[in-house]
Amino acid sequence: MKGRKDVQQDHESKKLFQGILILTLSSVITKILSAVYRVPFQNIVGDVGFYIYQQVYPIYGIVMALSSSGFPVAVSKMVAEREAAGENSHRTFLNAVFLILGLFGAGLFLAVFFTAGKLAAWMGDPRLSPLIRTVSCSFLLMPLISAIRGVYQGQGRMVPTALSQVLEQTVRVAAILLLSFWLVRGGFSLYAAGQGAVFGSVLGGAVSAAVLVFYLVKGGRQEKAAQLLEWNDVKQAARSLFCSGIAVCISGLVLVLFQFVDSLHLYALLKDAGWGAEAAKKLKGIYDRGQPFLQLGTVAASSFALNLVPVIALEYKKGRRKSLEKQVQAALKISTAIGAGAAVGLIGIMPFANTMLFESSAGTAVLSVFSVSILFSTWILTFSGILQGMGKVYTPAVAITAGVLLKYGLNEVWVPRFGTMGASAATVAALGFISLILMIKLGKAYVKMLPALFFGKLALSLFAMSACLQLWLRLFAYGLSGRAASVPAALGGTAIGAAVFLFCAARLRLLTDEEWGLVPFGTKLAGLKGKNWIGKQKT
Repeated sequence: MKGRKDVQQDHESKKLFQGILILTLSSVITKILSAVYRVPFQNIVGDVGFYIYQQVYPIYGIVMALSSSGFPVAVSKMVAEREAAGENSHRTFLNAVFLILGLFGAGLFLAVFFTAGKLAAWMGDPRLSPLIRTVSCSFLLMPLISAIRGVYQGQGRMVPTALSQVLEQTVRVAAILLLSFWLVRGGFSLYAAGQGAVFGSVLGGAVSAAVLVFYLVKGGRQEKAAQLLEWNDVKQAARSLFCSGIAVCISGLVLVLFQFVDSLHLYALLKDAGWGAEAAKKLKGIYDRGQPFLQLGTVAASSFALNLVPVIALEYKKGRRKSLEKQVQAALKISTAIGAGAAVGLIGIMPFANTMLFESSAGTAVLSVFSVSILFSTWILTFSGILQGMGKVYTPAVAITAGVLLKYGLNEVWVPRFGTMGASAATVAALGFISLILMIKLGKAYVKMLPALFFGKLALSLFAMSACLQLWLRLFAYGLSGRAASVPAALGGTAIGAAVFLFCAARLRLLTDEEWGLVPFGTKLAGLKGKNWIGKQKT
């Protein structure tokens, strides 16, 4: 019979995992919304309008990452530690957090707002400066959103954070599409439509802040009362926020940072290489079509594996080596299988997917190369999550920083020679470099990586999927062209590719029964397993 202490621990564990599930679900919803809206937006404003928006989007993406994963995680950790130590009255400490985040947000706002002209000139397009000034306002909302989310997460209350994230994205997407449609239909310039879209993003942040303040007022929290600040609290809060907070945040920022690098100099490099201004804008807009593909592929591949990260952290903390190995193997297998399947499948249907979503097949080869990034970005997110769960917070941040610098350097060399194909190749190479570094670090910390037999079975599954996809597309596409034909070709190809890949993965026992149980409908797929055709895989 369980004692009172055991029952309490079980209740706390259940509450923790319920909270993790709520946050994971809201995160998946917001990421899907963030990727999907770009398709109708591009259809409204065209490739040049898409280029304009994508030049400024990474700044908003940085704000979003700081206020959704970086600072709230750091604040929640500090709140949880203080409450666990019995320090229930920590108003001065929270005031210190508000002060530091407020000063940081105000400083970033002033820096971006007043250097917007120089930043736009660096990007090679001075007409972007009003958009940069508009998006800089989101830095003013970041401190409030980060602090309140962090407080509630530290107390195990995930609903306010989840609701604020979903409402922020819903309002943002609706505002972007409505404002851009109205401005384009009204005869305004594409830069005005882009500024309207950026304003929609800021509006979404304001709604998120309003929801969180509502929860704060409704709960009648006492932390808002004025208290004298203590210097020790300020120092501790600053150290936690700017060390662990930003280090954690960089892992989630990898895709946004790569977009930011492209925003800074890809357009300028294309112009310097001989393309005219309008042609360079169009090329950059076509290249940016890859972002929703990458985001959707990464969400599908990483969400399942990253659910295991809190469990990995718990097993590592308790020193359960065998259980830790099991969980890490599961995370690596699932992320690799789905990431590789998504990348190879997308490359197979890219000519039709490109036309279906963006009305033309322009840039298909560039986007096909770019799609390889799905596998590497999935690995980076999974490796980073595992290493952070094992207490190695700074390792991913250092590797990603090095990868961003490599991406910048490769762009400088390859874009003048190969255009946007060079930018795609630079993205893949730099993400591959980060993956390799993290894989080596994980191997040193964990030693046991995936067996060669797993990759053999994965390769067979991918080959079968690719062969069936090519057969389907050749039969379906014979004599057909245009967007109307691309829709059933792409959607049918997606269904066939996924079905063949999952069937082969199940028959070849790519995952164990327990690992299949971690994937939606995985237990049913595990029932399809046949004899182990390639030998017995150690698990």
